[in-house]
Amino acid sequence: MHPTCLILFGAPGSGKGTQAKLLAGRCVKGPHISTGDILREHVQRGDDLGFGVAAIMASGQLVPDELVSRLVRERIGRPDCRNGFILDGYPRTVPQAKLLAGMLDGRGFDCVVIHLKVDYNKVIARLSGRRLCPQCGALYSVAPNAPTISEVCDYDGARLMIRDDDREEVVRERLETYAKQTLPLLTYFREEPGCRFVEVDGTAGGPHTVVKEICAQLEKIRRSEPG
Repeated sequence: MHPTCLILFGAPGSGKGTQAKLLAGRCVKGPHISTGDILREHVQRGDDLGFGVAAIMASGQLVPDELVSRLVRERIGRPDCRNGFILDGYPRTVPQAKLLAGMLDGRGFDCVVIHLKVDYNKVIARLSGRRLCPQCGALYSVAPNAPTISEVCDYDGARLMIRDDDREEVVRERLETYAKQTLPLLTYFREEPGCRFVEVDGTAGGPHTVVKEICAQLEKIRRSEPG
């Protein structure tokens, strides 16, 4: 069986990050790679890259293809990705997808795309209801993962905050950007012979219900492989 490059594809707030954490080491060997997390780390460090992308991310726009692709190329080249990895938030445009195909070419990876389908109204409610602890980074939501004390972190007592890219106006901008620039990827992935494309209802039950469906789909694909 070849190592798997699993691409979790869906609108902002579709649950890609949650599913990637549940899948890593379970259905896919190798790490969960979130381009959003990588970029936010640079912003928090205040380095040149972080300074350059902070305003772009805060406005809900996409970071330039070449820049984010360079980060991905470096990350998947590390030893812990030899047996597979999960991409969360990349690719987001057709040019990025073509750059990724070039990175994977000749490396023996099976490429599987999981499209998490969600209702946009539910996405807006989910993201605008998220709260972040500025000290430990814990994420909460108004429901169902609410903190014990409203707006206070359970772990360190810090006052929770709304992440800049979770504000409702930014969420709407992110969804508009997604519709314009990222939805064409659905057509690309469906027609790309080097990728398996599967759609999963991202709102069918809780996260554990969704991850079971993804694992079932991955197992079905593996059983269909020759040899």
